[in-house]
Amino acid sequence: MKRTKLNLIFMIGLAGCDSQKSAPSEKAIPAAISQSSTAERWYGMDQVKRGGELYQETCASCHKPDASGTPNWQELDPQGNYPPPPLNGTAHTWHHPLSVLRRTVNIGGIPLGGTMPGFADKLNKQQIDDILAWVQSHWTDEIYTIWHERNLQAGKSLQLLNKG
Repeated sequence: MKRTKLNLIFMIGLAGCDSQKSAPSEKAIPAAISQSSTAERWYGMDQVKRGGELYQETCASCHKPDASGTPNWQELDPQGNYPPPPLNGTAHTWHHPLSVLRRTVNIGGIPLGGTMPGFADKLNKQQIDDILAWVQSHWTDEIYTIWHERNLQAGKSLQLLNKG
């Protein structure tokens, strides 16, 4: 039962994710979001600074120093794996709520068939949040606002699951 609930929670975080899509087009942005004000970011500049240093030490070798990822990240490599995607808002990272982003950094992508290692034994929760703050600081206000709405919806779905 507990494993089923965890899988369901994880799938809520992945709902709507299509790794073949990148940044939204004008048609993909709901009018209410595109006309609304920019969502306030959850992090501060001190986190972005700390996160930038940690990102360069921990993530840049795969995701590139500027978070631009691997060219042709949507195509399988010779080993049959997808290369590291951009984290700068031009790939699918913004499709995932903060809980899933944290989980991905913690346990990596290997349990899901990917190649990213987990960092739970190398980074604490604050360091992971700092890295995610740095990553999200590269997202446009438009992408961040869409992500923010998705993140709120995922939180509401999680609350409903916890009541049941």
